[in-house]
Amino acid sequence: MKEALDLRSKSGIHRLIMALEERGFIRRLPNRARALEVIKLPDASIAATVRPRFNPSVVEGGLGRPAPSPAAARGGSEEPNRNLMIPVMGRIAAGVAITAIQNKTHNISLPPDLLGSGEHFALEVQGDSMIEAGILDGDTVVIRKQETANTGEIIVALIDDEEATLKRLRRRGTSIALEAANPAYETRVLGPDRVKIQGKLVSLVRRY
Repeated sequence: MKEALDLRSKSGIHRLIMALEERGFIRRLPNRARALEVIKLPDASIAATVRPRFNPSVVEGGLGRPAPSPAAARGGSEEPNRNLMIPVMGRIAAGVAITAIQNKTHNISLPPDLLGSGEHFALEVQGDSMIEAGILDGDTVVIRKQETANTGEIIVALIDDEEATLKRLRRRGTSIALEAANPAYETRVLGPDRVKIQGKLVSLVRRY
């Protein structure tokens, strides 16, 4: 699929599949990796004239840092404990790995007490592999941007520079184990050169 669409990496294919799924053209078959079902086809005239284009996504520096308040801009004092605007950068898989960091879709406002120091971004959870850790499909996880984590912590892991997932970090000798919090999913054990830590879970937002 990558070669047919003349794309440089498989991440573009992941974004295309997600877009088709969101628009109701395909659906993923449960409990079967990479299994898809075509539900409907696009209008022939549109399909013949529109070619998908993909732009690289960059997570900018300064994530989760407060912008100067109007009072500060006028030379006044900062408002104590005011909320921070955290960018939501797309979806993260709690299940089968998908592309993680995408273009910013919107911001959420959170109090500083839920964050702590550092730069932060948020991701919308897709899947049920972390339900026993209290993370449900549709939740929004807040991630502190960092490249290291301790064993037992829940992280955003980038696999082979293309796929990303939300899992608990375990270390097995020189290997890295990405552990689900759902017995229906197997733990993935990978070499350290295949896994990059993108950040650590610090907070969770749920709407009822």
